[in-house]
Amino acid sequence: MKGKISYFSFSALLLILIMASCGTPVSITAMRNQSDNSKISKVVIMPLFEKLEYTRPFEQTMSSCFNQKGLKSIGSLDFLNPTIKYPISEIKRKCDSLGADAILVINYRGTDKTDTYTPGVTYVTGGFGGYWGGGYWGGGYYGGGYYGAAVTTGGYWTTTSVIILKADLYTHASKNALWTAEIKVTDPKFVDEAAAKIAAQIYSNWKNDNMLKP
Repeated sequence: MKGKISYFSFSALLLILIMASCGTPVSITAMRNQSDNSKISKVVIMPLFEKLEYTRPFEQTMSSCFNQKGLKSIGSLDFLNPTIKYPISEIKRKCDSLGADAILVINYRGTDKTDTYTPGVTYVTGGFGGYWGGGYWGGGYYGGGYYGAAVTTGGYWTTTSVIILKADLYTHASKNALWTAEIKVTDPKFVDEAAAKIAAQIYSNWKNDNMLKP
């Protein structure tokens, strides 16, 4: 983390967390820095998103989820002004004053879209008719046979959007990240819903990796 950080300097943001289904699949591919044995007890959530309407509910939901699980957490907007460019040293100083020993920085990395075509389906309506409607299974000696009509439904396209985020956890122990992860969110609709699922998976990963102070 060198130079200055513009709190909202990253373009393209999360149209993130704006469109799709109620069930928002989230996958995380994470890696811990094996040379760093630091453990954390209080973390600052710092999503570097472009718009406040995404940033605020995202970090508030993550912070709430962590706190509910026993990991102290605070959102960056609780103590940083989003209109100010802070030097890294100033951000660290403010985090230290709050008793935080880690900062979780989350960046938007792009959106992958996949178009899938579902072809139409043809089916037939009708039945068997026979001699004056008589006979077994609707068939008779005269005039028996099949009548009906073929109906084809139209095909359609669907688009799947996968939001890609990059998460880095920094501590006092090293300039390098203690933990990094690529996060993929499929067809997100609500910011807080996606943030809650991301927080749950991150917490589980940290706990399994023995990164949390007792």
